[in-house]
Amino acid sequence: MYPKNSPVLQVEAKDYDTLIAKSNHTSIVEFYAPWCGHCQNLKPAYEKAAKSLAGLAKVAAVNCDDESNKPLCGQMGVQGFPTLKIVRPGKKPGRPVVEDYQGPRSAKGIVDAVVDKIPNHVKRVTDKDVDGFLKEGNETAKAILFTDKGTTSALLRALAIDFLGSIQVAQIRNKEKKAVELFGVDKFPTVVLLPGGDKEGIVYSGELKKEPLVDFFSQVAAPNPDPAPSNGKAKAGKKSKTDSKDKADAAEDAPVPDSDAPIDVTDSAPLLKMLVTEAELQKECLSTKSHNCILAFLPSNTDAKEPLPEHAQAALASLTEVIKKHTKGGHRLFPVFTVPRDNDGSARLRKELNLKEEDIELLVTNAKKGWWKHYPGSDFSLKSVEDWIDSVKMGEGKKEKLPDSVVVEAKEEEPKEDKEQQPIKIEVEEIVEEKTAPEHGEL
Repeated sequence: MYPKNSPVLQVEAKDYDTLIAKSNHTSIVEFYAPWCGHCQNLKPAYEKAAKSLAGLAKVAAVNCDDESNKPLCGQMGVQGFPTLKIVRPGKKPGRPVVEDYQGPRSAKGIVDAVVDKIPNHVKRVTDKDVDGFLKEGNETAKAILFTDKGTTSALLRALAIDFLGSIQVAQIRNKEKKAVELFGVDKFPTVVLLPGGDKEGIVYSGELKKEPLVDFFSQVAAPNPDPAPSNGKAKAGKKSKTDSKDKADAAEDAPVPDSDAPIDVTDSAPLLKMLVTEAELQKECLSTKSHNCILAFLPSNTDAKEPLPEHAQAALASLTEVIKKHTKGGHRLFPVFTVPRDNDGSARLRKELNLKEEDIELLVTNAKKGWWKHYPGSDFSLKSVEDWIDSVKMGEGKKEKLPDSVVVEAKEEEPKEDKEQQPIKIEVEEIVEEKTAPEHGEL
């Protein structure tokens, strides 16, 4: 849906951790399906937001219709399309804070929400503390924006992230007369770079845009790689303009992390595959040839954009950990799938098996032998889930009869045709925004 030349960054499960989870910057990620009409309608506004946020935050998209991405979408609790999540760096590297975006599906709404989540490492300096600020870490480079605005711009916050640990970025209001006179500033905004030590300050005279400012700052320190290397911070020091620009471009091209959800996606942890359609559910687990399947039916919340309840997240986390332990130990485990609420087969099977729609339900099915087992209780801790799976493997516990009405005849695999299938053309009306997205790339 988003071509290579789109301002929206296309992310896959294999690079989500590097591009988003471990990024220094904030990101918004759209989880979509190409056939989804609402996703197609969102596309113009989403691309417009991506252009406005270029260099400030990452605007990314994950195709949940792609088989390789379905486990990631399931792990992230995606139950409907499109689902938008803001991801920002957490206190620990690689452990971002993730929250659902529930604002307007407009470029302005998206931009404003993402800008609000960009971390602020900019120090506000006043007349009272300007002397202390300059003396503190005198050998460390500092960059000061003199401005007549009271707020800290997204651009300045993004620059502070790029040079965090090597250049202390600060902001001084025009009303701080002592500080303004100390530097001889007579117009606003003005950027002054202090290389550190006894070196004289340098006044910036270029355009107040991200790329030229990164080049200007790179005189004294290289921007941080994104994501940061595991062995520590980027080293400060003079770099050639070409080298600095390459690193700046690399930093801008990378995606962003964000807000508050206890979902942890890592390379080492296997991800749960999601059965999005009823046909997939039937093929994998409900056909006359289907063996043991563990199914996690996600709660049927009234709002698909709401995060999963804590007990549901605990259940998914425990299942993931069990798979991880089996994989590491080289032991075989029957397949584990999640089933979203908007899968038509979910409501049908819940009804046939008398399962509650509002709760997460774990069960194991064996359609070939015509039985199923229900996970008892509401304790979804790792020990409880693991004990239940072990009991299933040992053949312990009562088996319930799987209703004949939910089991389908296994289909014979049809030979693939040589002819390529023609793509389906989807006509979408153009969305026209009455108001343009705000220019956040200004100081």
